[in-house]
Amino acid sequence: MRELVVEADGGSRGNPGPAGYGAVVLDPATGETLAEAAEYIGVATNNVAEYKGLVAGLKAARELFPDAAVHVRMDSKLVVEQMSGRWKIKHPDMKPLAAEAARVFPPGRVRYEWIPRERNKHADRLANEAMDAGKRGRQWEPSASTAGLDAAAARNAAAPPPSGPPGDATAGAAMARAALTGTAAAVSTTGTGSGAWPGGVSRPTAPDTAPDDGLFAAEEAVAASVASGDFEAAAGALAPVGHAARTHAPATGGPATRAETPDASAEPGAPAQTGAAAAPAGLAVTPGAAVAPPQARTTPPARAAAPSAQSGAAPRQGWSGPDMGAPATFVLLRHGETALTPEKRFSGSGGSDPELSAAGTRQAEAVAEALAARGTIQEIVSSPLARCRQTAGAVAARLGLDVRIEQGLRETDFGAWEGLTFGEVRERYPEDLDAWLASPKAAPTGGGESFATVARRVAATRDRLTAAYAGRTVLLVTHVTPIKTLVRLALGAPPESLFRMELSAASISAVAYYADGNASVRLLNDTSHLR
Repeated sequence: MRELVVEADGGSRGNPGPAGYGAVVLDPATGETLAEAAEYIGVATNNVAEYKGLVAGLKAARELFPDAAVHVRMDSKLVVEQMSGRWKIKHPDMKPLAAEAARVFPPGRVRYEWIPRERNKHADRLANEAMDAGKRGRQWEPSASTAGLDAAAARNAAAPPPSGPPGDATAGAAMARAALTGTAAAVSTTGTGSGAWPGGVSRPTAPDTAPDDGLFAAEEAVAASVASGDFEAAAGALAPVGHAARTHAPATGGPATRAETPDASAEPGAPAQTGAAAAPAGLAVTPGAAVAPPQARTTPPARAAAPSAQSGAAPRQGWSGPDMGAPATFVLLRHGETALTPEKRFSGSGGSDPELSAAGTRQAEAVAEALAARGTIQEIVSSPLARCRQTAGAVAARLGLDVRIEQGLRETDFGAWEGLTFGEVRERYPEDLDAWLASPKAAPTGGGESFATVARRVAATRDRLTAAYAGRTVLLVTHVTPIKTLVRLALGAPPESLFRMELSAASISAVAYYADGNASVRLLNDTSHLR
């Protein structure tokens, strides 16, 4: 099913006073503006104008794709809560407008999200253009609108000043973008979210997926460097995770919906932290309203997908060719604890698929509260395993979002080691364990997955998701190994780095992916929400 984003707003200069509304329909994958609607409505209140903007935006979306699913984003808490069914509608002027909005699409095809006013600039500017036109005794004309360009310019102006030490790839790219701000306003992706955390490093060349495990080329001799470490804690850093579910793909051409087949995740025991590591033209909306695709203005082009693992094309690094679009930001959430987590037992995708423990459920609620307070998550994608689906479900319930299942986010299959501690594996399969610690190509006993196999799977999943969610902030609820692998690949770090990162249960990490192939690691193992 095609998905569309509708951003709407309304305003009144006097409340009640001269009022107008604005609405824009966006492609969720590219941020491209598909249609705009605006109208001066005479004397009205802010809330009436906001509701009229919602109705106009929904009708514009229906004119484009009658069978679409619609994600409405507004900065009116009142409208969002009332249309979501959580608040009662008491005002007599708003009841018929809410009923009209509810009839545009069938029940269940529209979901609502509150966003801060600064993220609703496009619709806000359309509403102000409509009110300005009304002040002159005219109606809003799409050919004279600069709302899309103004909103893009505002986003650029609001970007924080570049900072960082010499050689910092993110600072260098930010400085280059700042120098090109004049052109950025014309090409920035419209209506996209931004990441929530600062920081950054360059992304390495996309991994090779050839049978020789090119992801680990020239990185075979791991044994010596790892042999001196605490492997019980290290293996523990690869601990289990939670689960969640979603029912529709984000956009046409995006990843298909995944089945909810629980498929145990793989994360060996856990290091010393919480016990686990690891458009058609001429649209007619409401009478008197002017709606049109942005023909006379520069429309932001769809951003190119990041180089895939199969392409072999090396991304531009640091200062060279900065990407002008908003990144796909992955907020990486490790599931909450299960009964196996405190015992540091291998818990992957080939085991018992444990559910969250009481402690894990509390952790999921805590992280849900923290993410709701941040207000930046736009989509949720989860591993199919129960512990991830449960963790994602807790967050989704707080944010009012759906959860999409992605098989590529499942944990490693640890074969015969599932459910065992590191010490128990050492006793029963000493040679296999030594081989596993020595090479990323070695698999656990009994047909489990090697780290090289998992890396290929995770890299392919990363490329699909970055293409589908360009410019958006997506919560990936997954496990220790997939999260560490995403961080390792973003940093260009060797395989042994998997044993040198700790990921606590319900911890948050973040990586931003730009269209030019660069990646920025913005956060690792944040557990502040659990304190």
